[in-house]
Amino acid sequence: MASTMNTITPAPEEPPAAIPEPPALELSVVMPCLNEAATVGRCVAKARRAMEDACVEGEVIVADNGSVDGSVQIAEAAGARVAPAERKGYGAALAAGFAAARGTFVIMGDADDSYDFSHLPRFLEKLRAGDDLVMGDRFAGGILPGAMPPLHRYLGNPLLSGIGRVLFGSPCRDFHCGLRGFRREAIQSLDLRTPGMEFASEMVVKATLHGLKISEVHTTLAPDGRNRPPHLRSFRDGWRHLRFMLLFSPNWLFLYPGAALMTVGLAAVVWLGSAPRTVAGVTFDVHTLLYAVAALMLGSQAVLFSLFARVFAIGAGLLPATKRWRRLLEIVNLETGLALGTLLFLAGLCGSIMAVRAWSAAGFGPLPRADTLRLVIPSVGGLVLGCQTVMASFLLSIIGLERRP
Repeated sequence: MASTMNTITPAPEEPPAAIPEPPALELSVVMPCLNEAATVGRCVAKARRAMEDACVEGEVIVADNGSVDGSVQIAEAAGARVAPAERKGYGAALAAGFAAARGTFVIMGDADDSYDFSHLPRFLEKLRAGDDLVMGDRFAGGILPGAMPPLHRYLGNPLLSGIGRVLFGSPCRDFHCGLRGFRREAIQSLDLRTPGMEFASEMVVKATLHGLKISEVHTTLAPDGRNRPPHLRSFRDGWRHLRFMLLFSPNWLFLYPGAALMTVGLAAVVWLGSAPRTVAGVTFDVHTLLYAVAALMLGSQAVLFSLFARVFAIGAGLLPATKRWRRLLEIVNLETGLALGTLLFLAGLCGSIMAVRAWSAAGFGPLPRADTLRLVIPSVGGLVLGCQTVMASFLLSIIGLERRP
């Protein structure tokens, strides 16, 4: 009789218990912090009190940027959660705080006790109503004596905010207010990248360009409670804000100046193409024609730069691809550029051939300078513009190649 052996099947292992995620909150208050021991505790307490008074489920996150004065311990003792930011900079600290936030809405405010956190419900009311970004307006709400240097109050902030409204069509009157709220998912979709003070401008600019719903509420600014100089450097950080806005506006940086130069240059070339002109006793001749062709070529380069910058920025996710831009690319493509460049080159070549024939008729000797230059200068411009347009068309097509994920 054959013997059988009983085998014992081991019981399946139970999967490890899933760690429950913390419950979602309605509001996260994020405060960037770098050595704010004198004020961070008060700011955390004021923000928590404002949420308690308004019956808001929320949290306070202090995004620490490497404090060495005990700010971290003070913030934790006041009831905040500390999110360390390894990369230095105002924007880097805020990005770390946003990443740690669990709230549906986020309101950011400096930890220097200059902003009134009792105004949190004003921002939250707008966010609940469906706004994506709610900016504080200190100029409408009130700036207390000594709270903002005159250079910032009467020149820096109004000028930079005005430039931002012109360049991007933003509705914000106070671009650089540090107290602002937003829907967390909306701001995360903007892929904010700048690490420094220009982070404030980047948020407003990208929110405007991506069509987010933006509104403003009145808030105030009080003198900060620091016992040390502020981190802000007027001219350095002002330039960083301006530089960022210019880099994010290829139209104003390249296209509009280039188009103006091209228009003036082309008009002057046509005006002086057949004969010298005298206006108010001043004669304009081939010397002016040379500058006109130079303006035409420089303007065309600037226009091409605007196309390069726009295509690159869209491919890198820095700027949105609008419907108008897509329609433009259907017209301005490699084939169109090659055709235009070829026509310009042929025009310049024909003019050059005519100049050589005139030279040949003169036995390749001296020629009447003005008459010859009036033909040669535009011809050289046509040759250069044609070659430039052909090469730029290929480069534009290379930059615009579809990127694989």
